[in-house]
Amino acid sequence: MYTELRRAPAPRTTPACPQTGGPPADASAQGHVLAVGTPGPRREKLTRTLESTGYAVTHAAPGDVGRSVQHTPPDAIVALDGHGGVEQALAVVREIRTAPQGQVLPLVMVTADREPAGVARLLRSGADDCLPEAADPVELSARIAAKLHRVPVPVDRLALDPRTGLYSAPHFQAELDRELRRPGRRDGVLAVVAVAEADTLEERFGARVRREVTERLAAVAERLGNGSDRLGRDEEGRLYVLMPGVDEETARRALTEFATTVAGTRFVVADENVRLTPAVGWLPLADADGRAVERAGDAVAEALRHGDLRPVRYEPWMRAVAPRRRARRVVRPLLLALSPLLALLIGVGVPFALYEQAYTVLGWDVASPVYWVVVAGLVLSASLILLECLFSLDAPTRPAAPAQPYPPASAVIAAYLPNEAATIVDTVESFLRLDYPNELEIVLAYNTPHALPVEDALREIARRDRRLVLLPVPGSTSKAQNVNAAVSRVRGEFVGIFDADHHPAPDAFRHAWDWLSHGYDVVQGHCVIRNGDSSWVARQVAAEFETIYAVSHPGRTRLYGFGIFGGSNGFWRTDLLARTRMHGSMLTEDIDSTLRALTEGARIATDRTLISRELAPTRLKPLWNQRSRWAQGWLQVSLRHLYRALRSPSFTRRQKTGLVVLLGWREVQPWLSLQILPILFHSAVRAGGADRIDWATPACLLAFAFTLSAGFTQTAFAGRLALPELRARRGWFWRHALISTVFYTHFKNIVARQSHLKELLGDRRWRVTPRAAAEAVGQR
Repeated sequence: MYTELRRAPAPRTTPACPQTGGPPADASAQGHVLAVGTPGPRREKLTRTLESTGYAVTHAAPGDVGRSVQHTPPDAIVALDGHGGVEQALAVVREIRTAPQGQVLPLVMVTADREPAGVARLLRSGADDCLPEAADPVELSARIAAKLHRVPVPVDRLALDPRTGLYSAPHFQAELDRELRRPGRRDGVLAVVAVAEADTLEERFGARVRREVTERLAAVAERLGNGSDRLGRDEEGRLYVLMPGVDEETARRALTEFATTVAGTRFVVADENVRLTPAVGWLPLADADGRAVERAGDAVAEALRHGDLRPVRYEPWMRAVAPRRRARRVVRPLLLALSPLLALLIGVGVPFALYEQAYTVLGWDVASPVYWVVVAGLVLSASLILLECLFSLDAPTRPAAPAQPYPPASAVIAAYLPNEAATIVDTVESFLRLDYPNELEIVLAYNTPHALPVEDALREIARRDRRLVLLPVPGSTSKAQNVNAAVSRVRGEFVGIFDADHHPAPDAFRHAWDWLSHGYDVVQGHCVIRNGDSSWVARQVAAEFETIYAVSHPGRTRLYGFGIFGGSNGFWRTDLLARTRMHGSMLTEDIDSTLRALTEGARIATDRTLISRELAPTRLKPLWNQRSRWAQGWLQVSLRHLYRALRSPSFTRRQKTGLVVLLGWREVQPWLSLQILPILFHSAVRAGGADRIDWATPACLLAFAFTLSAGFTQTAFAGRLALPELRARRGWFWRHALISTVFYTHFKNIVARQSHLKELLGDRRWRVTPRAAAEAVGQR
């Protein structure tokens, strides 16, 4: 693209040019013009016209223009279209503009073609003006003179693009260097922004689309920024943002708002509506040097890998040549191996020692009041469970009909393919059997460290049924990255998110729209275990899922005034999911996304009639790994969101109460319930033996009975509200109640305490739950 830069004309000297016909004949001529055309009458006529108006003229034939311009740069070029018409003229324009010296020379095309389309093509290709061959010589001379007095230069040679206000990369670097040389404290941030879809868009629309995308990003940055920000771009289509005079936290919030706004906006690029996923890398100017842009680019690469919209601060380990940070190779594994003993030491040994010291040294009986605090806590937990059960009976019912016609919809299946190879084909085929009255695309977003035979089977299914879209996500290490890669590509107005073992009911998408069309933003369905016959562990999980999805989720939604997205069998409005994304650093990215969506004002419904069937772990170790990840993920969400949520005006008092229960009390209760042991040990020591303790205290017995009844009551509600196919398996629920009372509840508390220690020690590894093909329970 060329534009005009106004400047005063400078005196010109014209060196000899023996290759193109010698030097200008008149030293006082207006300037040196290179006439380009095939030798013959047309070029001779053009030469006479130029010379008659005072220009010195040299000649070049098409194909020889680059050499002529390089050896003797003229002041301007006038070119004729040849017998090839516009196409040959376009070739001449490309030849001139390809030569380095030809990029800044005024270029006037003289053509016999009067068609506006042909003239437009020449101007778009780099010509500065276009005249008909029959034009008056005076007009031709005036147009050349105008170009000589207002020399056109490429936009990237200008400091600022006059249309967009963007600095070119060299001039932005100069601005950055000037900022870094400023004396005194260097507050501020340098950010670089790339777009995850840039390569795909370039494949479809060509290289020009990168400039167009950068302009869209710059418009958002200019609208959200302040007057001191400076914006630039490079040839790769990346946006540069210099934010002087701001602290890091303010800059981080501003960049987060920018990324969220971009992701939530549908842009018109190359005449199409597209979604963009911005990746923002940044570093403070206090840490910047001459390689600051390069280092911010390294942070961009890390942001692109996650695709979760969070700005990434540059760290030295991001440099390819720098060694990565090493975990403590001895201490951490040793502490993790000893974590069961460490949990007992923290939860039992330390309190027991405190009780003993307080009693022996100070004469304070601390254990007695703590005992009643523990009892009150256990009674509170049981009461909350019973309240959830009661409120689940009055959970809102699904609207009878949609408020709007069914729109196009999308399903995203997130898969780690080696783990899903045995079940993925069955899963995909179950999705292709869904009953939905409008377009429904099935996006399989997957990662795999190596090629697998099942990919051939999937490609064959995609060839037969165009609804299936295969989306490999190279370098992905989490479900969140797979979902993030898919969300900017889906076409549906709403999107269902599923794990790779899920088989949704045929009417799932229709019923999801019943909610979404009535003003909800997210609806969470009911996940049902379909392999309960596989083992006693699977049966336990099958009954447990009914207590979660048939009782707790609907009850909590009604009790606290908000629902929770459970990670799978959840349906989002696409625009909201595009703004929210999922954060792969969170082990329960679903709960994290829930809190961020709720903060934005989203309405989340829970529907136990919205069914999807999945596989449960069949052995205790995979179950331990799964629940350990869940427990640690909930802790991460609590640490990140609870304090902010309680201060946020987005939540009502009722909702904040629910958040305290879900994010605060949930983390305290496993440790609180453990306190009964050091209290009993202390009481036994003080009494002279366990046989001298009065175990028949009425208040204690009532509290114990009430607490014990909560689990049985919840299981009874689950058995009553479960699907008919599971309701018929009454033995599963009886066994669940018994096992939970004597073992499973304690198992989950142990897992929770272990997960707290893992988070403290920085062990945040995602341990994948193995899948295996299995027959469903009852009728699908």
